[in-house]
Amino acid sequence: MAQVKRIRRNVSGIILLDKPLGFTSNAALQKVRWLLNAEKAGHTGSLDPLASGVLPLCFGEATKFSQYLLDSDKGYETVMQLGQTTSTADAEGEILRTREVTVGRADIEAVLPRFRGEISQIPPMYSALKRDGQPLYKLARAGEVVEREARSVTITRLELLECEGTRVRLSVGCSKGTYIRTLVEDIGEALGCGAYVAELRRTQAGPFELAQTVTVEELEQVHAEGGNEAVDRFLMPSDSGLQDWPLLQFSEHSAFYWLHGQPVRSPDAPKFGMVRVQDHTGRFIGIGEVSEDGRIAPRRLIRSE
Repeated sequence: MAQVKRIRRNVSGIILLDKPLGFTSNAALQKVRWLLNAEKAGHTGSLDPLASGVLPLCFGEATKFSQYLLDSDKGYETVMQLGQTTSTADAEGEILRTREVTVGRADIEAVLPRFRGEISQIPPMYSALKRDGQPLYKLARAGEVVEREARSVTITRLELLECEGTRVRLSVGCSKGTYIRTLVEDIGEALGCGAYVAELRRTQAGPFELAQTVTVEELEQVHAEGGNEAVDRFLMPSDSGLQDWPLLQFSEHSAFYWLHGQPVRSPDAPKFGMVRVQDHTGRFIGIGEVSEDGRIAPRRLIRSE
């Protein structure tokens, strides 16, 4: 008997998931996509299976703007295990070295300022960065180590929250592309005892915070009670991740031409940069960029939501 093809729904918006431990970001995305029965879906940058916390999931038209969330600042809480280093710089790796821990809270507080502001990091071998089309973690699992270029990242917040024996809890705010495992490993070396990430929880992604998230269990319960459509209540507007961008509202005439790819003028436009755009009814219709002649050039459009 031929299998009946499932007809997926055209739904748009963002669901803020509190990603559980043990899930890859893609597995979490596919689970929520199935609960919504959504046609189109994408996430905004991977969280390791070891990590939990804020993972914005984009559906339908919202996938057009996922890159801007990927590029946004992030916030984390991490538990640093002092005295050992591992092959992956986290709890999943093989222990490479064990050293005595003779440092305390004052010593940790003394080294943290070195890692605030703009710092240089060498990405870990166990990462999704690619070399000749292959993710580095695949090369690492095959026993290969390749040279990686240092990259500049910015640590906007680095605070010591707790220090109990050899376990240290830190709060971190950082720019995109920051590896918390590398940060923890480097702090451990600065302390002279080594360290790895024992726990990692993302508390912020762009404008989104942990308090706004929903769990897989909550979504499953709502789905069990009301089906796919009931899960829609957790969808945030497609431009939710762009709330700090200037907002322009076009007239019906301007919106028509803009949605057909034509740059238009707006009296309220800033002198430069990216903007969110609404039509005359207040509906979000896309994002644009202010060109040198002061017109708003369309960059990503939403024709209907």
